[in-house]
Amino acid sequence: MTAQGGNLDLADVFAYIDEHRDAFIDQLIDYVRRPSISAHGVGIAEVAEYIAGVMQEIGLNTRVIPTAGWPMVLGERMDRPGAPTVLLYGHYDVQPPDPLEEWVTPPFEPSIRDGRLYARGVGDNKGQHLAQILALKSLLAVRGELPCNVKVLLEGEEEVGSPHMPAFIQEHRDEVMADLVITSDGPVDESGRSRILFGVRGVLSFELRARGANRDLHSGNFGGVAPNPIWTLVHLLATMKNAQGEVTIEGFYDDVLPLTPLEQEALAKLPIDEEAVKASLGIAEFDEPRERGYFERLAAWPTFTINGFHGGYGGPGSKTVLPHEAVVKCDVRLVEAQKADDIFAKIEAHVRKHAPNVEVIRQGSMEPSKTPLDSPYAEPIRRGVALGQGEEPLLVPALGGSLPDYVFTKILGIPAFGVPYANPDESNHAPNENLELERFIKGIKTGAAMLTALGQM
Repeated sequence: MTAQGGNLDLADVFAYIDEHRDAFIDQLIDYVRRPSISAHGVGIAEVAEYIAGVMQEIGLNTRVIPTAGWPMVLGERMDRPGAPTVLLYGHYDVQPPDPLEEWVTPPFEPSIRDGRLYARGVGDNKGQHLAQILALKSLLAVRGELPCNVKVLLEGEEEVGSPHMPAFIQEHRDEVMADLVITSDGPVDESGRSRILFGVRGVLSFELRARGANRDLHSGNFGGVAPNPIWTLVHLLATMKNAQGEVTIEGFYDDVLPLTPLEQEALAKLPIDEEAVKASLGIAEFDEPRERGYFERLAAWPTFTINGFHGGYGGPGSKTVLPHEAVVKCDVRLVEAQKADDIFAKIEAHVRKHAPNVEVIRQGSMEPSKTPLDSPYAEPIRRGVALGQGEEPLLVPALGGSLPDYVFTKILGIPAFGVPYANPDESNHAPNENLELERFIKGIKTGAAMLTALGQM
């Protein structure tokens, strides 16, 4: 399926959006003033019903579907046989607002200051998926129909790791199946330019736990007699990554794929001031290997990170103790074609070989996801974003972080695209979360333009 090079004449739709700007902002305010904190179970059922009602009101056939956790909201409008079906994914749950004392205005009392709306969840992700819903409303109001078939899936557990998402997608496969999925979440590029995201890295978290004696000991009386579990982990970790930045776990890089020429070209176009990044971080050099490009590190290579090392005495002064237990917490960021189960098995095998008495405890994982840059849907999405935003977007082969996109690319087998609308300093997950209102309005226009371009396929 290829894009027809038709004109994206959306002057009437964009005029409608501009005319209804204040009403759309009022609707956003009404949405984000309603708490929906998945970690605490606060307001979840009420907000699921609220946003389902918004979707039903604009003409989507909508249901609230129970899961083993918090419910999913699924809406659809399937009245264009032969046209692509687009799944728009978002999440109606938000992070806890703590610490409350650092908010200038209360997190669930939305406040507009200097062209921004401040509220918990306004950027992550209520404002962004509401922009998609209002794009549907605008198209239907002006044109009377949508340019393609659309499904909207809103999750209530994204902020707690989407634990029930894989099972839901498998169980409701036919109901959520589409030709592609678009997610609007996260910020635009630091430069302010819009981005199209084609992938994310996966993540695998685990602990290494070493034990020595049955209690802490006097380092003079027992040093050199009883084993020190901190040294056990230090020696083990030294066998897992070398000073050149290479992970030395056998088979770790077996499934790492080289960048395609299109991906190399896209990464080369991403703007970055490396010296400014170093200055902002207070570092003199990037990590090894030094010759590796900035965005290549994030998009194309897996990592092995020590998140924390715990054991013994860490208080003021000194304490001549020989600790009896030590724990190191780690994560591995996975790239496309790597699998969490396979990498964890290789870590277990490595530990058995080098430190058989160390316990390996798996804590959680999320698979990587990637969509090819030459997907037939990439060009119409690019055209839509360029029209809605007023400038060409940057193409990002993969983010360094992790999102549950794999449920679409690996379970449903459909391409997944990210088109963020939020400002780079949205402060998601932090106090004073905010969304520039101009970006919210541009997001509505971009959603309408993307769907129209896809409908021309």
